[in-house]
Amino acid sequence: MSFGKNVKQARKEKGFTLQELSDRSGVSPSMLSLIEREEKNPTLQVACQIAEALDLTLSRLLGEQERREVIVIRRGERMVYRDEKSGFERHLLSPSFPSKGIEFVLNIVPTGKESGMFPSHKPGVKEYIMVAQGKLRVELGNGHFVVDLEQGDSLYFEADVQHRFINTGQNDCQYYLVIDSYGEK
Repeated sequence: MSFGKNVKQARKEKGFTLQELSDRSGVSPSMLSLIEREEKNPTLQVACQIAEALDLTLSRLLGEQERREVIVIRRGERMVYRDEKSGFERHLLSPSFPSKGIEFVLNIVPTGKESGMFPSHKPGVKEYIMVAQGKLRVELGNGHFVVDLEQGDSLYFEADVQHRFINTGQNDCQYYLVIDSYGEK
């Protein structure tokens, strides 16, 4: 199933109207309608706003995989979301399980680009970052906390604040991200 169809299905399962999802996500009803009809691909930021409003992970909305004891995800089979506007890529490296759990992600930020502002997660959600290549500026809470990371540096933060990631280096930045939703309240 596609992102738009998954959004529509999740919205209906939760009993939300387009207006209610709009109120919760900050995305206009007309844009939500276009997304659900697969006439518009949202930016990564908008997709995250919708996922948060539905109390689901973005990976869950992108397509759930079957749960098994051992799951191998081949490079060519992993779910990749590419923001056409910025070139930001999100590669899901772990299985996508419903709502709560751990997500392991590789993000690639092109030179001079950024993620855009991600919405706050629910209280209890934590993010762990490790820069594998390049330089990354992390801004938390509308710029209240800013830190520059280089290759090999890591960062942990409670993700119930808005956050964005900016490539400040001369090459593409690759960083690994673990989103821990187990402690979500």
